[in-house]
Amino acid sequence: MTRWIVACISHETNSFSPVPTTLDKFGVGAGPFYGREAYDNFRRARIPMGAFLDRAEARGVEVVTPIVARCSPSGPVDDAAFEAIVAPLVEAAKAGADALFLDLHGAMITDRYDDGDGELLARVRAAAPGMPICLALDLHANISPAMMAAVDVAVGYQTFPHIDMYETGERAADIMLARMDGRSQPEIVWGSAPILPLGIRTNTSQEPLRTLVAMAKEAESEPGILTVSVFSGFWLGDSPDTALSVVIMAEAGQRARAEAVRDRILAAGWAQRADFDFHSEPLADSIALAKALADRPGSGPVVLVDHADNCNSGGVCDSMTVIGAAIEQGLTGIAAAPLCDPEAAAILVAAGVGATVTVELGEKMPAAALAEHGRPLRLTGVVRAVSDGQFVVEGPVYTGTRINLGPTVAFDVGPATIVVSSRRTEPYDHGVFRTVGIDPAAQRFLVVKSKTQFRPTYEPIAKGIVYCAGIGVATSDLSLFRFQRLRRPIYPVDRDAAWDGTAHTGA
Repeated sequence: MTRWIVACISHETNSFSPVPTTLDKFGVGAGPFYGREAYDNFRRARIPMGAFLDRAEARGVEVVTPIVARCSPSGPVDDAAFEAIVAPLVEAAKAGADALFLDLHGAMITDRYDDGDGELLARVRAAAPGMPICLALDLHANISPAMMAAVDVAVGYQTFPHIDMYETGERAADIMLARMDGRSQPEIVWGSAPILPLGIRTNTSQEPLRTLVAMAKEAESEPGILTVSVFSGFWLGDSPDTALSVVIMAEAGQRARAEAVRDRILAAGWAQRADFDFHSEPLADSIALAKALADRPGSGPVVLVDHADNCNSGGVCDSMTVIGAAIEQGLTGIAAAPLCDPEAAAILVAAGVGATVTVELGEKMPAAALAEHGRPLRLTGVVRAVSDGQFVVEGPVYTGTRINLGPTVAFDVGPATIVVSSRRTEPYDHGVFRTVGIDPAAQRFLVVKSKTQFRPTYEPIAKGIVYCAGIGVATSDLSLFRFQRLRRPIYPVDRDAAWDGTAHTGA
């Protein structure tokens, strides 16, 4: 009987984040999922692994799910965690299978390896030299020579916010199945350009990625071009592979055509490189704009986006800078979620619903990479609700996956109700508010720690959206960081960077 290995390993590493990445972080509270538990929890999830499992079910093949290890972006993965994550996958490969379908983020850095994903894939390839390997990758993957050398199929998301994760899994699986059935002989053509797109500029519905993704989709109509994936990379991963990349799946014999497509898209990215940069407005100006928007006729909250403390860019999720500025400038009717402060959450949970408590909120984990840090706010308020912080995502991003914020409270400090959690998550679902009984649509202002993933869920209810430059390791101000491993020169770290148009492939 045909046997597939289906697994998911996902970490986007912020080299400057102080948040430790240990094995227990790869899950919803108790580490990775293994075996049947992994299968049951992700069988219907709208991520690539869910698509892989559906394809397996449709074909009636035997499925082995050795591990699902998914962690919010944070600092480099520690050595023990990396070894523990890789081991089940390698053992499954050694046991033998007809194919590996891997849902992989593609931007993992570990304490030992600049290219954690490349090391992982090299080990799997060594364990099973003839086994076909299929990857579905995040748009923010840092594509490396080692990754591409180890696999047979590689396809990336075409959207950010990521609303095509499941569809990416389908596209990748279908190319792999055509290869396994002998209907196709696909090969990988790839390369990168010396551009470091800032995450806040990687919304695929906006320039410059809108143009590059449109070019990729158009190229897929050319003879022999199966898929074209544009990868912005993850700009806070300090590695030699961090850059704008293009990966093409092409039929055998179409390498020259595929290389022309790759070079055309990378050249368009270089021509628009200035648009991948971002400059923030002063925070006070952003708060004033939010107040003006709220005073206009119409319903719905004004969303204040605290983008420098974005969990899904490795932020600590405990900065009080934007929340504090909003309160100080007289905004009222604010709901903010989530603020990750397990120490304060424990105090508030112990006090119980209805209790009036004075507590220092936030700023418990300063980042050595930043010269400037915020300070905790000492606030007095009432505990309005207590929750276990667990919910299933119902919105369009990561639909069907489980979130565990840990013990969580709604803390009403007068002008603002702050959702204080014990664990971090990106607020891409209304569940971060609803878990403690807050209706986000009914608020005057919402403060969310995000960059782009919030949009599919919050844009439909928003009266306005204002980006606010707080303090945090997810900042777009590259001058605050000391990059040591980037391949240089690279724009905009090096604003005078030049490029001769030759795609980098590590060759």
